[in-house]
Amino acid sequence: MNIQNLRFIHGIFLAPMAGVTDYSMRVLCHRMGAEMSVTEMLSAKALHYRDEKTEELAKFDSLTSPCSIQIFGHEPDIMAEAAAMLEKRFAPQMIDINMGCPVKKIVSNGEGSALMSDPKLAEEIVKAVSSAIKTPLSVKIRAGWDENNKNAVEFACRMERAGADMICIHGRTKSQMYNPGVDLNIIKDVKNALSIPVLGNGDIYSAADALHMLEYTGCDGIMVARGAYGNPWIFKEIKCTLEGKGYTPPSVTERINVAKEHLSLLIADKGEYTGIREARKHLAWYLKGMRGAAPARVEINAAESHSAVTDILDRILNENV
Repeated sequence: MNIQNLRFIHGIFLAPMAGVTDYSMRVLCHRMGAEMSVTEMLSAKALHYRDEKTEELAKFDSLTSPCSIQIFGHEPDIMAEAAAMLEKRFAPQMIDINMGCPVKKIVSNGEGSALMSDPKLAEEIVKAVSSAIKTPLSVKIRAGWDENNKNAVEFACRMERAGADMICIHGRTKSQMYNPGVDLNIIKDVKNALSIPVLGNGDIYSAADALHMLEYTGCDGIMVARGAYGNPWIFKEIKCTLEGKGYTPPSVTERINVAKEHLSLLIADKGEYTGIREARKHLAWYLKGMRGAAPARVEINAAESHSAVTDILDRILNENV
């Protein structure tokens, strides 16, 4: 595999998040300094049946590149078929296999983090996918199933032997979901056990968090997830800190302007009806901490037009400058 052909200065990635890291979100995060983004996870089975909505999630362009497309599933042949199709149609810089999602509807189907309890099947999946593509292959995992079953080190070693070119480890178990308590030691142990690059993930909400993870674990890069909610500037903050440069947080005006741009991108991509509804959570994140944010969220959730939402954002701007 040609993983070494991917050149990253710092290894700052935007993590895959269902319902969040769509095209619009990735455009903004790349502009702010994300060196690679990962799509929302795509069902290999849906791709097998040529589901158009699923394929739409894979799209990217020069504004969202380099890009990794993430797939999930539990059938080696279907996973390999899906990866090969994505490679041929979209030519992503990387393909990622989700073995970390803790959501019940995914786990109950033997997918996501459920695969960490079936390392033999997980190994078969990675072997099948690796053999079917030339694109670098990464695997996203968790610390383990629960506190008594933290098998990330052994599991990651098996994934490397099976053909994975990179591992990203979220330092929580499946049972923890997203509750506090990221285990940096397990990330460090995985890094020390592998010869391929390792990314650390979990509780990175600032440049200080990123720097601490990099220094403590020795990992090759980091993935930012919820820390990017309403804050694509986090990538700029991290980059500036790593380069020893000063960083100035965005002003209220910049935050509102980028919120409006995010809304416009969503509407352009998905139409006004869907775009407005999907923008609501993002706008709530952008407005967090501003005067009048709470009543504005209520109004935004009831608004039905682009202009109506923009008027609300303009009012909040005037109230906060």
